[in-house]
Amino acid sequence: MTPAPSTPSHTVDRPTLRARLDGAIGAPLTVVVAPAGSGKTVLLAQWVASRPDQRVAWLDLDATDDDPPQFARRLLGALAAVAPGACELLPLLKIGGIGLGRPMLESLALLLADHPGAVLIFDDLHNVSNRAIIDDLWWLADHLPPSTHMVFASRTDPRLALSQHRLRYSLLELRQAELAFDADVAAEVVQRITGTPPSDATVSSLLDSTEGWAAGVQLGAISLRSQDDPEMFAGRLAGTDRLISEYLSEEVLSAQSEERRDLLLRLSVLDRMTPSLVESVLPVEDAASLFDELERDSMFFVRIDEQHEWFRFHHLFRDLLRYRLRPRHPAEEGRILAAAADWHEAHGDLNAAIESLLQGRAWSRAIDLLLARGRDVYERGEMTSIARWLGAVPEADRAARPSAQALYGISLGMSGGAALGEDVLRGLAARSDLEPGLVVIVQAYLSALVQFRPQISAALAASREALRLLGERPAPRLPDLMGLTHAPLLETLSLGSRGRAHLFAGDLPEAREWLTRSLESPGAQYSAYRIHLLGSLALVEAWAGRLQVAETLAEEALELASDVNLLIHPAPADAYLALALIAVHRGQPHSAAFARHEGGVRAASNQRVQLMWIACLACVLSDDPPQPGSEPAGAAPPIVQDALDAARHRARRLAGEPGTPARGPRAWSARLVEAVADALTGRRTAEARALLEAAAFTPRDDMPLCTIEHLVLTGWLAHLEGRAGDCARRLSAALDLAAEHGVVSPFLWAGPDLVRLVDGLPTVSTAFRREVLQRARESLRPSSPDGELAEPLTDRERELLAYLPSRLTNAELAAQFFVSVNTIKTHTAHIYRKLDAPNRSAAVARASELGLI
Repeated sequence: MTPAPSTPSHTVDRPTLRARLDGAIGAPLTVVVAPAGSGKTVLLAQWVASRPDQRVAWLDLDATDDDPPQFARRLLGALAAVAPGACELLPLLKIGGIGLGRPMLESLALLLADHPGAVLIFDDLHNVSNRAIIDDLWWLADHLPPSTHMVFASRTDPRLALSQHRLRYSLLELRQAELAFDADVAAEVVQRITGTPPSDATVSSLLDSTEGWAAGVQLGAISLRSQDDPEMFAGRLAGTDRLISEYLSEEVLSAQSEERRDLLLRLSVLDRMTPSLVESVLPVEDAASLFDELERDSMFFVRIDEQHEWFRFHHLFRDLLRYRLRPRHPAEEGRILAAAADWHEAHGDLNAAIESLLQGRAWSRAIDLLLARGRDVYERGEMTSIARWLGAVPEADRAARPSAQALYGISLGMSGGAALGEDVLRGLAARSDLEPGLVVIVQAYLSALVQFRPQISAALAASREALRLLGERPAPRLPDLMGLTHAPLLETLSLGSRGRAHLFAGDLPEAREWLTRSLESPGAQYSAYRIHLLGSLALVEAWAGRLQVAETLAEEALELASDVNLLIHPAPADAYLALALIAVHRGQPHSAAFARHEGGVRAASNQRVQLMWIACLACVLSDDPPQPGSEPAGAAPPIVQDALDAARHRARRLAGEPGTPARGPRAWSARLVEAVADALTGRRTAEARALLEAAAFTPRDDMPLCTIEHLVLTGWLAHLEGRAGDCARRLSAALDLAAEHGVVSPFLWAGPDLVRLVDGLPTVSTAFRREVLQRARESLRPSSPDGELAEPLTDRERELLAYLPSRLTNAELAAQFFVSVNTIKTHTAHIYRKLDAPNRSAAVARASELGLI
């Protein structure tokens, strides 16, 4: 069990409130909302201590938990005590983006289902302002297994979904009124602190002035220890919680020796402290004994780990101590934080060191530490942290360090803030005093924004400029920003960005040329870049119809990602999406449901909008359109918009719905193909011929899909014009070329009229022709064999189900789909639940009965 914070010796048991917490354990969520000092943490700690049968993960949150990697690591670390294996989910951080990410959330829900009876307590949730993390916690609350319970403790209402939980689960809410002390509790607290039973008048005065506020009663009791007339002192208390707390805190502090008071003020600088840290930054010889004294003396001192190593002040008391420290010792806070940073750095905790420096406003030194970080931060998917830290540095201080400003723009772009990142980088590019090496870096990373932003021409211009500057002699000196700005890497990045820009614009030959050059450049030996480039080139070949080539490239990318432990990282997104498009063009869109999902998740993790549009297209082409309103923001890249327009019109045409005929452009494209198919379906042969002639099509060996499409359409036209021999010759040539590359989609997308022509060809039937006809039957007359299930299987579950009879292990299945073992476990568990099967054998038997396999 992850330990709850220790409770002071004077705390009083509150069985009525504990009983209410017990009664809510069967619901997913309890919410405890009350102001600072109301006793939220103490009550929950007492409840946990009273329930040794419950396995509890306790997470005490602070402002640093706005950072998704920090939050996720602490959450998984806490969960490890109740759900062994939780830390195995750490790699999923790489695709969490600005939150935890759906893959981690789904895996958490499955992990908790495997370890029933867990209670997750999120204390001080108000310290987390990252909306994405809050949204993720609500998602988890809605998808918890029945045996798991969550508690949100906060000074303010957690945003979203309270009404939904009130209606669905009889949500327990404990607020200030329920937590307020009554006379009996207050009297016992006062007696335990002062050692003397208080009079009724003293308790009554104390309750009147504090309204039962736990911190006020406790502070009052501490102050009473030094009063000659406790009743008179209690009767003088009046005012708001804040005034009372300030007055009583002053009373508490004035009762201390000058030396102890001064030490308390200085200790308050540290958010969390351990004896070694305190002895390093303050003149304290035995900090462990000091901590014991502070706990015994009820100095609002809280243990936060089971080993008695880390402590903190109660937030309210800490804030008041700091308020007193700053006017008395203005420079002391910065000195202590700088010394704490030294201690953290010496102990290898650079994140904590940076946090200390930023808190102490030591901007320059914080920047130095940030700039010295290596590219392992990028590989771990933690650029969000870099962006957050640099964002805390004042603009003027960043501007005075152009390298820091450049890293800020780069990290924003890589972590989902592309629009702001572009503004930062363009602001740098406009500076006349920027050193040449930084100009190269800025232009290279502006070109890389082509994955995130729709300005294709701007990315092309930036790429050309970066490559021009890199080719100058003598070469400019390049500052080292986290190991990502060496000349070979910048050249590879710029070449690859140019290739992607042409891909998104729909110019596949140019895209192929530049991506190939990028892969052949020295910087492509960097695994993360190579994975990305192989995937991008696979997308080009999939769009061109060279499916075997595309599949080889995509699998090479994913195998490399697996070898270097980057399979769970944004880099393989292109490769996954290429596999999804390959499956679509083979007429088996549902066989790549895993690839479609994994690619979309990785693209969304850092808001690579152009790739997110490709994921959206893959869903549409797989008859699994995204929910309304869930499409990526902004305009789709031209190549995707062309395909989406064609797909949406094709769906109406194949459904026999009336609509405006598609108007195709003059150049060969998906919309032109659909415009011709629309005219042929309506037997408007003159219109179809005019469109085909205007396109002036020229076949290319490296663009077989276009050639297959042209042969299909001209063969169909020949049939409608009564040229049976020409029809058979063209359709047979289309089948031969399609068989060479495994391309089925042009026959299916033309529709049933064309499929009947293929079926009636007088030539000898081939295996590929039979495959086309089989795919057409599946596509044009879809069935729902899982209709008997209360909850139908998803595409990913169907894809995995087909492999269950093979008896491959979970690890082998994960390798088959290039996903994690946890992903396989998640979907296997969902399959078992939906099929009402206890194990794999029973699931296979049930699926066979339903005709699913």
